[in-house]
Amino acid sequence: MSGAARIVARLNELNGLSDDEAGLTRLTLSPAHKRAVDLVSAWMQEAGLATRLDGAATLVGRQEGLRPSAKTLLLGSHIDSVRNAGMFDGPLGVVIAIEALDRLRARGVKPPFAIEVLAFGDEEGVRFSTSLTGSRAVAGVFDEACLETRDAAGVSRRQALEAFGCDPSSIAQEARNRADVLGYVEVHIEQGPVLEAKGLPLGIVTAINGASRGEIVVTGAAGHSGTLPMNMRRDAAAAGAEIVLAVEEIGASRPDLVATIGRFEIRNGAVNVVPGNARLSIDVRSPRDADRAAAIAEIGARVQEIAARRSVTAEMTISYDMPAAPCDPALMSALERALIRCGHEAFALPSGAGHDAMSFRNRMPLAMLFVRCRGGVSPRPDEFASEADIASALAVLEDFIETFGAEA
Repeated sequence: MSGAARIVARLNELNGLSDDEAGLTRLTLSPAHKRAVDLVSAWMQEAGLATRLDGAATLVGRQEGLRPSAKTLLLGSHIDSVRNAGMFDGPLGVVIAIEALDRLRARGVKPPFAIEVLAFGDEEGVRFSTSLTGSRAVAGVFDEACLETRDAAGVSRRQALEAFGCDPSSIAQEARNRADVLGYVEVHIEQGPVLEAKGLPLGIVTAINGASRGEIVVTGAAGHSGTLPMNMRRDAAAAGAEIVLAVEEIGASRPDLVATIGRFEIRNGAVNVVPGNARLSIDVRSPRDADRAAAIAEIGARVQEIAARRSVTAEMTISYDMPAAPCDPALMSALERALIRCGHEAFALPSGAGHDAMSFRNRMPLAMLFVRCRGGVSPRPDEFASEADIASALAVLEDFIETFGAEA
């Protein structure tokens, strides 16, 4: 069996570990997550890695380097999922790292530095109100307040960790010292259509987009649709519709910027009532924080202009603001050289979705390798990456580790 075929077989095996018989749902610290930890741990041990489960429920597989004093390269991704998920989002990055190390070992290649494969257990943030807890612990930015967040059943994260066999009091000890780490590299499906449109199997991530989210509340005056003349209306829905188009226009005004109104609600709406209120979500993302901030300011100004012209009021509130996480130039260059040596174009693109790698912003060098996914579909059950593309990613990762070893 080829390395890529083994990766696909293992991903299929993990896909069967779900808390929902109707599809893949593997929430953090659930019984299915525990079975996944046990299975991945066995694969790590077969590849010669020493395994342990840390206080934040991250499975760590470690291979020592030839030089005991050398730094450590971190590889990995997450093994939890959203509800009704696909099998590639997250687990691919873990399983491909294990396979790459196993193949290097079979060829007698042992880098001078240590390598840890990290299988994070809470990237998605579905069960509790916080996410990225495993990677944040490794990065040294874990917020202990999240231990008290509770799931829908009232179970706190602290209680769930303890029931899982973890010691939450040890989480602070998982923070890696920047001086001891070479960086973090994550292989992940793109979850977008760019690579497929370019006809490329792989891409190097330039940055994980920063994101601003919030809502826009438009208040007008409700009225009877038959008796209220058009020129006297204060229609909140019509103003909201114009805001949607303005946000779309601004989102298309700068390279790599995206702006989305994903939710548009009219409360107490009826077929014969001019809407008096509308509530819209707003999501703006960019790999450049300055562009994102400028877009938010421009959207805010347009919202007020539209509201004044239509005799309604509007208030935009930004409740979430996550800065962009630029990838490390040296790690990107090393991945680029590996891509070229393996016969691929070194195409670069930003990541519009968040990943564990973003936890390491300003903490250690980070890089990501994207794998093409069919139709850009993810996370859904029909999410798909071909065995051929996975084979390409495996070859690049293997080459990267071996060559980086010679350069480190």
